[in-house]
Amino acid sequence: MSRRCELTGIGPMVGNNVSHSNIKTKRRFLPALAPASLQSDALGQTFKLRISNAARRTLDFRGGLDVFLVKAKDEQLSPRALKIKRQLKAKLAAQAPAAVAA
Repeated sequence: MSRRCELTGIGPMVGNNVSHSNIKTKRRFLPALAPASLQSDALGQTFKLRISNAARRTLDFRGGLDVFLVKAKDEQLSPRALKIKRQLKAKLAAQAPAAVAA
């Protein structure tokens, strides 16, 4: 299991521990990942994804999973999230002609 957020693509970063005597030793900064059950309003399904706490706050700020996925770049999404995005776009495209006809 990779240590990468499935929605934002945030992964481990590298830096230094710096001691009082200014000796630098390499270290890794790991993202705070947690499993989350996310509800898609358009698809009517719940998806379990492993996302960072920052991504969870971003989802709340942007208004939910559907809005986030539609605006997200394909390069930063995991294959599972990309599959959900494709399903979502297909569902929204199917609903759009019905809204125009009415």
